[in-house]
Amino acid sequence: MEETFTFIIEVIGTIAFAISGIRLASYKKFDLFGAFTIGLVTACGGGTLRDVLLNLPVFWLQTPIYIYLTILSMIIVVAFRKVLVSHDRLLFTFDAIGLALFVVIGMQKTLALGYPMWAAIGMGTVTGSFGGVVRDILINEEPLFFRKDIYATACIAGGIVYWIAGLFDAAPIWQQIGCAVTVIGLRVCALRYNWALPVLNAEIKKD
Repeated sequence: MEETFTFIIEVIGTIAFAISGIRLASYKKFDLFGAFTIGLVTACGGGTLRDVLLNLPVFWLQTPIYIYLTILSMIIVVAFRKVLVSHDRLLFTFDAIGLALFVVIGMQKTLALGYPMWAAIGMGTVTGSFGGVVRDILINEEPLFFRKDIYATACIAGGIVYWIAGLFDAAPIWQQIGCAVTVIGLRVCALRYNWALPVLNAEIKKD
């Protein structure tokens, strides 16, 4: 049952992230192959780095389902192009959902290997955010990960909620829900209330 639920989370997260990547590629006027590549990188980049760091077989090379899901995502973007390309909030929505669900997946896979919670939080953050970093680099945008936006911080906060819920012996599903809701909630609040981290300013004021 738990494996089935995890698989469903991974499928939804893959589609959400792939759509966000393909939507951005469409906005940049990439061709179909370029848009597919950006979608696949967005959906699988974080998990790829996670598997490399954990010395695991790279997950998307074990089954073609992630390629199929990316193709499905591209069909969705093409079919609903006018809606998806012209509304920034939809991009934000898909990105936030993918981010939240991939943090959960990254933490679960790391904990299943016997790693401590701090490592799981780190791998959850990598799984959720690194695909977006590569996406932004490939489309020549400053990565969200390195901006003042609450992005990686939201992943870490979600991981901490996952850990705290475990300390209170919460069922795994409530740990997962708590983590995902925290990530999405922080991303929504950051957009709505302009929350941001302090910016490192290298400018020196002259007297």
